[in-house]
Order: sequence, then C-alpha cells, then structure tokens
Amino acid sequence: MRRPSARKRLSARTTARRTHGELRLLADIGGTTVRFAFQRPGKPPSFARSFACADFARFEHALDAFLATHGGDAPTVACLAVAAPTGGDCIAMTNNPWAFSATALRRRYGLTRLEIVNDFAALARSVPQLRRGDVRAIGGGNGIKGEPIAVIGPGTGLGVAGLVPLAGGPVLVSGEGGHATLAPADDRDSEILAVLRRRFGHVSAERAISGPGLVNLFMAVCELEGVEPPRATAAGITRRALDGTSKFCAESLALFCGMLGTFTADVALTLGARGGVFIGGGIVPKLGKFFADSPFRRRFEAKGRFSDYLKAVPTFVIARENAALLGLAARLEEPPR
Repeated sequence: MRRPSARKRLSARTTARRTHGELRLLADIGGTTVRFAFQRPGKPPSFARSFACADFARFEHALDAFLATHGGDAPTVACLAVAAPTGGDCIAMTNNPWAFSATALRRRYGLTRLEIVNDFAALARSVPQLRRGDVRAIGGGNGIKGEPIAVIGPGTGLGVAGLVPLAGGPVLVSGEGGHATLAPADDRDSEILAVLRRRFGHVSAERAISGPGLVNLFMAVCELEGVEPPRATAAGITRRALDGTSKFCAESLALFCGMLGTFTADVALTLGARGGVFIGGGIVPKLGKFFADSPFRRRFEAKGRFSDYLKAVPTFVIARENAALLGLAARLEEPPR
C-alpha cells in the first residue's frame, strides 16, 4: 500500500489542526433570554453567558456584547436555536421584536457555516446527552428504548418537539404545537377557557401554558371569583403560590400544571412518545415539589381508554441548565443541511 506524499500528509495535518481549532458559536434565543456559548469540535460547550433580550434592540447587538466579553478568536461556525419558525432567510422571533437575516448574519461575522434550528428541536437533540442527574422523574412509567420521545417547555412561549430514534441517527420533529387549540379537561377548565375566549377569540395552549399564560389564568380566576385582579407577573404569581400567601395564585399555578398535563398527554399520544416525555423551559424546573404534587401527572394519565398506555410513559423535568446548548453542539457534529 503506497503511503501518501509528504505534501499530502502536511495538508492533512494542517486541515486536522484547523478543524480541531475551529471555534463555534452556540446561541439559544428565547423570548426573554438569549444564551450564548462557545464550543470546539468534540468538546462540550464552554464560556456560557446569558443576556436579557429586552436589553438589546437587535440580536446582533446582544451577540456583539457576548463576543466582547470573550476577546479571543472569532467564531467561524455558528448554530442558533430560535423560538420562532425556521426555514427561510428571515427569522422573526415570535415573542420578542428581534428579526434578522441569516445571509446578513453570515456575512457580518464571516461565518463559513450557519445552522438555524427551532429552540425545542435543539432541546430535543440534547436529550440523548443528558445524564440521570440532569432530569427528575415525575410519576411512574418506564420508557421503551428506541421509541420516540417528546419535549415540551413553557417559558415566554410554549415549545414542542419530538425525537425519533432511527438506525441512521435521530430524526427531529419540530413545529408550532404550542399554538394548537387548548381543550378543557373538566368544568373549571371550561370556565377558565370561556374567559380567555372572550379576551382572545382563539385560545391556544400557549395562552395558558406559558409565562404570559400563567398571568392570563390568574386574571381569569380573579374574574370568576369577582375580585379585581392586581397587576401581576408570572414570577410574582409563582412566588406567592409557592409560599402559600395567595389562594388565587395557588389555584392559577395548579391550573397551569394540570393543563400542562393534559396538553403533554395529547402530544405524547400524537407522537407515540413511549420513550418518554421531557419538560423543559423556564418555569417548570423551578417549581420543585409543587410540580411533583400538582395535578400534572394525574391529568397526564386521565385519557379514558388510553390511560394505561400513558401510565407506562415516563415524564421527566429537565433540571440541567442550558441543556439546549448541548443539542446545538450535537447538531454541529452532523453534516450541514
């Protein structure tokens, strides 16, 4: 067998060094927070930083602020997760005013490769990288290896994605499931949703199962109880529910968890997610024991003839911070699309 020439060996070593040293930018762009990190091939994300979206008029300004904190080599490859529909050159965020052109971004930062994916597709892609301590089980059930999984997360919006394991590698399923119509599961749900319908017309799952949705639920509870609602935020409602200082806040958060259980079961049935369901986002991982004791799992299993099917499906809360960045790093290990 002939050995490659010295010139070819030198070229191969140079290419290997260049590839190994390639600096990659990862960004998880949500409605409220943008999270950045760097990554090199075969290595975990590093130098993670978070910024409030409201502090910057444009995504590029937030990115410039992040790059300024690093002061090292400029990234040549980037993978962005966006809480918005993907597929075209123009990306317009759903729950914040940012918009940008993928082509303009690539030119501005001299990127040789730019991948843009749905934020919950990135979170779903992270699941195979998660370890036992990165998740908390809620309820029973044992996932079936090789079966699809679902990933759902209430934050500023409501993200939904799936991951289907196949022999050639996992296939991501992402869409805009948070905007599907929310169905009531009992009479109290019906009363709440009637209030929301008068306000919004169409009541998507995101109108109730998100940060702004929690405020909507609180306003509806107050209206039904004949109480003038005070100005409220999702963080304030959550805090007062957890410390037991407001029964209306406690009911609102319990409604939120119950509706999430019903919606999550709908997604699990639709995807056939017998590999398990993983809950992320910015709200549920902070609820701790309240969520474990909430109506979530009872409502998840309350599907009539398919209750036994869902009892066998495990549900987990993703406790690992910045898990979506793991999914972005994994995406960059795959061939460009």
